[in-house]
Amino acid sequence: MSRLNAGAFEFVPGKSFSYTPPTPKEPLPPPIERPEQTEVPKPPPTISLNIGSSKPTPSHSPAPSESAKHTAAPTPPPAATAKPKADVPAVSKTFSLEKAKTDTSAIAAEVQNVADQTVLEDLYGNVKEHLNIVFIGHVDAGKSTMGGNILFLTGMVDKRTMEKYEREAKDAGRESWYLSWALDSTPQERLKGKTVEVGRAYFETNMRRYTILDAPGHKTFVPSMISGAAQADIAILVISARKGEFETGFERGGQTREHIMLVKTAGVSKVIIVINKMDDSTVKWDKTRYDEIKDKLTPFVKAAGFNPKTDVTFIPVSAYTGVNLKDPVTKAICPWWTGSSFLHLLDNMPMVDRKINAPLMMPVSEKYKEMGTVIVGKVESGHIRKGDTLVLMPNKDTVEVSAIYNEMEDEVNSALCGDNVRIRIRGVDDEDISPGFVLTSPAKPIHAVRQFEAQLAILEHKSIICAGYSAVMHVHTLSEEVVLTQLLHYFDKATGRKSKKPPQFAKRGQKIVALIETTAPICVERFADYPQLGRFTLRDEGRTIAIGKITKLVENGTIDEVVEGVAAVSVA
Repeated sequence: MSRLNAGAFEFVPGKSFSYTPPTPKEPLPPPIERPEQTEVPKPPPTISLNIGSSKPTPSHSPAPSESAKHTAAPTPPPAATAKPKADVPAVSKTFSLEKAKTDTSAIAAEVQNVADQTVLEDLYGNVKEHLNIVFIGHVDAGKSTMGGNILFLTGMVDKRTMEKYEREAKDAGRESWYLSWALDSTPQERLKGKTVEVGRAYFETNMRRYTILDAPGHKTFVPSMISGAAQADIAILVISARKGEFETGFERGGQTREHIMLVKTAGVSKVIIVINKMDDSTVKWDKTRYDEIKDKLTPFVKAAGFNPKTDVTFIPVSAYTGVNLKDPVTKAICPWWTGSSFLHLLDNMPMVDRKINAPLMMPVSEKYKEMGTVIVGKVESGHIRKGDTLVLMPNKDTVEVSAIYNEMEDEVNSALCGDNVRIRIRGVDDEDISPGFVLTSPAKPIHAVRQFEAQLAILEHKSIICAGYSAVMHVHTLSEEVVLTQLLHYFDKATGRKSKKPPQFAKRGQKIVALIETTAPICVERFADYPQLGRFTLRDEGRTIAIGKITKLVENGTIDEVVEGVAAVSVA
């Protein structure tokens, strides 16, 4: 009991109470008097974490006490002969982004010094930047002639071939058309002097690689022109400076106006306006004619959505004689022009942004059979390698890439975003593919939908547009008939706000939101996610009615699955 409580009474039966006094405790030591603080206390030691380091950083050692200072032996002064040590920064093995950048650039510079340029090209291939350019403009503006002369000046078409074309053109009574024959390859195109299909060619300069897409100028072949513009990064609008020809192309009904609008809708952000035929007898490199065309075009280009200061460049050339194409025009011919030549301008244009690490999406523009199924198109996002297993949407066919060919018909192992390639695939027949199908990655395939909401700007229409109106939609390389099933909202011109009530009709100049429906599933994406696959054009009766962008996709996956399931049911 006493163990529990030392001050308690101890009771034992048969004995009297006894009280054991507690043992006296030792007196408490006197309080320590601390000296008055005269200095600011030192900061607490910091703990540093060296992730990836082999040796830990030594922590800050505590300051020596006063007694230690007195007892420590004084350090002898350094000898006079000893040189002072330079401040060498401590080599840290800690990983940092800055260090990674400097290390990488140092290694690249070292490799550049050691390896010869030809060795690097042999090992890694030609890694020049790649741009796709489309020639657009009114009929007979000189698009194919300009493209053919560029191919000749850059060495892609040799002199002997050009002389052969010249002889053949002379025999056919078309002497001045021989340059365009480098791009217009079919007999029909050569006979009439009109481009029908989008011509493809390739050339390169010392700085970049280029794919030419020669679009037809005639209004009958506008669908082909849209398909070509959808694959381009930069548009070359060719204007004829000849008296009467510019006016015909630019007036209502001419193709110059429509082509500018269409390339903007197709996603082209930069335009070079080439004023051609400056050597003509009606022009003779006259500055007043050049300025007149420039002043007439600038307001319209601005209205189409291009910034005249940053997105548009004007340049005078003569495509037939080749003046100002490769070499700058001499002062003897054109004393007022101080700018660069056409190819120099192309080489120094800012590079377009490429989505190399995004999921693969490649719209099919052509397909044919040659030792298997071959598809042609531009890689809009991501990259593709030989041997990849991919999905062809909207049919969800699993295909394997057996070969990739570049613009020069050379087989390559991979293609990046922006490249125009031909791909041989296994697993699907060419009859089951249509232009407008999209080759995509199985991990994140493109959406295939029948309905979507879109924002439309009505450009031109004779009467009003109501719900149930049908037109042909052109999106990337696809042309499909669609129906505007519902008009959902219209935008107030004064405030720019959406209406709460749906409009009864839409007319020219209005902006509306509509629900659009197609007969078969089509491969599209929202404009906000993939601009190239989310902008489209509506055409009807040979005219561009509206341009638009997709704002919302209406997925019908569950309905389709139920329909497929019901179709597969068999009654025993």
